[in-house]
Amino acid sequence: MNMGSKNKKRMVLPSRPEPPTVEQILEDINRASPNDPVFSILDNTQQDPTTSSTDSDVELKFQQSCRYLELNEKLQQTRGQLAQQREELRAVGQQLDCTVAEVKGRAL
Repeated sequence: MNMGSKNKKRMVLPSRPEPPTVEQILEDINRASPNDPVFSILDNTQQDPTTSSTDSDVELKFQQSCRYLELNEKLQQTRGQLAQQREELRAVGQQLDCTVAEVKGRAL
């Protein structure tokens, strides 16, 4: 047995604090000074010229996602229609086979 492991004290971590309420967050934001580093970071991201291209990229991705969902739904509907048409063709084929056999029986 390793004696070193017995001598180590187990560190007890404090419990996680409760997250702040919306009111506490708003109060903190309202108390912050205008030159708070968070606000300067927000200003930099709003002035960044890549933001507009990022916004257009997001819009493009959104439009592509919407189109994908539309096409996927249409594909599912078409798949169901094809399955129904296949069953109808199978039934007509069986009926045709019976009719052909009946005609052959009469001809003999």
